[in-house]
Amino acid sequence: MKPRVLFVGRTRYRLPLEPGLARKWDALAARLDLRLIASGTGNDPRFRLVPPRGLDGPRFYASLPVLVARELRSFDPDVVLAESPYEAVAVELARKATRSRAKLLVEVHGDWHVATRLYGSRLRALLGPVGDRAAGWAVRRADGHRAVSEFTASLVRAEARDPAGVFTTYSDLGSFSGPVAAMTAEPRALFVGSLERYKNVEVLAAAWRVVAARVPDAQLQLVGSGTQTTIAEGLAGEGVRWDRRLEPVEVAAALDASRALLLPSASEGLPRVAIEAFLRGRAVVGARAGGIPDIVEHERNGLLVPAGDAEALAAATQRILTEAGLAERLGEAAHADSARWVSTPHEYADRLLALVEGVR
Repeated sequence: MKPRVLFVGRTRYRLPLEPGLARKWDALAARLDLRLIASGTGNDPRFRLVPPRGLDGPRFYASLPVLVARELRSFDPDVVLAESPYEAVAVELARKATRSRAKLLVEVHGDWHVATRLYGSRLRALLGPVGDRAAGWAVRRADGHRAVSEFTASLVRAEARDPAGVFTTYSDLGSFSGPVAAMTAEPRALFVGSLERYKNVEVLAAAWRVVAARVPDAQLQLVGSGTQTTIAEGLAGEGVRWDRRLEPVEVAAALDASRALLLPSASEGLPRVAIEAFLRGRAVVGARAGGIPDIVEHERNGLLVPAGDAEALAAATQRILTEAGLAERLGEAAHADSARWVSTPHEYADRLLALVEGVR
């Protein structure tokens, strides 16, 4: 019989699933008897979705122990897979309340310590110490862990646990596959990501103003939205192209029109956008922070600078925009390395099944 697995996370879904996500969940459903608690709308017998509402985040997490307890009783899973240590807190409370024998698997996609400090309102930082203790408690209580990079694996090991698996989540990267476009001669760079503090958007803006002063014909395209839109608005007023959102095929086209992707983040688990850039044969100019150095190797497939150093980011960006042959050389290596970070839905599902079998 297939293992029964309850997935718990706050990822937002809209049903029916788009084809890329459908392939992931269909591959998992072929190996697991699964149920999913998440946020979203639509109908699917496998999904238990909480519709978005006012104060969505706090209300979702406040109700999560009850929702998980209900599924522990009715679905009786062998394993509960929590999307992050924060969902794992709710799962552990529900396991205690129901005296469930289900095992707990925790996924670690990023640094849980920054979730309250570098996302959303600065007032969330007040919850930092409490969040750290709660998440650490759940990580230590779990029966197994999956990390997505060596960086996130190190966070698990810091809690005196060793991850049972270290591998990336399947993502539909079809829009980024195919023949690589020739490198543009224009000094154009691209940023794609949330306009949040953990992305170091302020550092990006400061660095770009230095680059623009040194390279008058330099161009930057900014793609993203978030709480730091005033920074994007300021850059847009200075000639930077700003798109709040692009479809994947449009992001691929933006990468093709650029010489490099800029990734100055203060923290990342394993940046999917870097994989997308590699698939398009574009190097990454990134910060030595979080999981960025797990994928970006300095002077091989990108350039790395100290996190938060606007002058260093400006200098590296200027190099890749103007130094003859540099973007081409790093981009070729990036494309060659991209295969390491790509998996099929079935490969991902097989790895997850092995993880589940190892803890149940």
